[in-house]
Amino acid sequence: MAEEKLKKEETLVMRLKLIGQSCKLFYSEDPVKITRARGQYLFDENGKRYLDCISNVHHVGHCHPAITKAASAQMDLLNTNTRFLHDNIVLYANRLAATLPEKLGVFYFVNSGSEANDLALRLAQQYTQHEDVIVLDHAYHGHLKSLIDISPYKFRKLAGQKEWVHVAPLPDTYRGMYREDHPAPGKAYADTVKDLIEEVHKKDRKISAFFAESLPSVGGQIVLPEGYFSKVAEYVHSAGGVFVADEVQTGFGRTGSCFWGFQLQGEGFCPDIVTMGKPMGNGHPLACVATTVGIAEAFTANQVEYFNTFGGNPVSCAVGLAVLDVIEEEDLRGNATRVGTRLMDLLRKLQAKHEIIGDVRGIGLFVGLELVTDREERTPAPKTAAWVVKRLKEDDRICVSTDGPWENVLKFKPPMCFSVENAELVVRCIDCILTEIKTSGLKLENEDMCLVPTHKMTSPESS
Repeated sequence: MAEEKLKKEETLVMRLKLIGQSCKLFYSEDPVKITRARGQYLFDENGKRYLDCISNVHHVGHCHPAITKAASAQMDLLNTNTRFLHDNIVLYANRLAATLPEKLGVFYFVNSGSEANDLALRLAQQYTQHEDVIVLDHAYHGHLKSLIDISPYKFRKLAGQKEWVHVAPLPDTYRGMYREDHPAPGKAYADTVKDLIEEVHKKDRKISAFFAESLPSVGGQIVLPEGYFSKVAEYVHSAGGVFVADEVQTGFGRTGSCFWGFQLQGEGFCPDIVTMGKPMGNGHPLACVATTVGIAEAFTANQVEYFNTFGGNPVSCAVGLAVLDVIEEEDLRGNATRVGTRLMDLLRKLQAKHEIIGDVRGIGLFVGLELVTDREERTPAPKTAAWVVKRLKEDDRICVSTDGPWENVLKFKPPMCFSVENAELVVRCIDCILTEIKTSGLKLENEDMCLVPTHKMTSPESS
């Protein structure tokens, strides 16, 4: 391994000069230079250890020896074009199939979640012979142009909404149209999709797909209300469209109780297309689309070959198989349930102590802590959230980030080896920071702060 040659300041100067400035760093005012990692820990150039609550990509832990060994062994043996016949791709597809509903039995391997979502869009449009797509407000599905077009989180800041893209309300029962006191929020939010489909039909347009993250992440770590997906699928299928579940953030057991996030919606629900990425390669570029025989046959029928040079190569599939082995052998789903439950319990106790905590939500190791200046009005507290993130990094060497329409939700998506002790430490440190804010009378939010997010969102008052 090459010795460290650049000082942190030198690295930063070179990055500012050579790397596009739209590629942002964590903690841009004072970046952390990470030189190695293991498990749920990051180490800087001085050997200081940071607890990583951010890296959901490194699903089974940074630099897991079993993953490194599998990649190295296969790289030493063979890594070649996926047009050559090889065992790894079919063995891996077979292992993935065992985790999914039976009808999702055809796989296309790619290199990233963005590639997977782009291909899912193509599959849906080819199968239905329609173009229009329904997405959730504040959704993010990837950085390709096709996906910017269906990601309100991005397109509202750029060229705007295309005529073939239709945005449904985010089913947020904390601050959305229908809240926790609604008798049936799942059906109520699903009916907004039904209304949207009717509006599309009035324009003489047809739906190709409903595209949604199984647990919206950029939207603020949202856990969707029960029955929402099933009812939406009913409406979408009746309109001739297909249901695409984006599992790039939440697949591979992050929820603990289920291997896939969409399974939280009940055994009776099954998407038509599932996309996956980030966690499946533990940092190696590996992603996939799973779909039905019927959709795959329609894609083949256009007589245009689909070819991906690196997707599903022998090394990638060896890594993927090793990730599945580690999830099972180390009971990481069980760990996600145990640690996630403890984390949520502790955060709820913190909520009872600190008025600024408006909501605690999540499942497994997918958790959000929403900060507000007024619980009754649910006024977002983005500056306080940013302050907490800054203090956790500087004082406690804990890496956390924010999300949500107002950037006021502290999000936790750590490696799946995150421990109960890690969870207890994080909550103690947040408690100290919030207590200091309260006792010192620190005023972080402007009284006249603008409550309009970076895009137009359905107003809670409209309900």
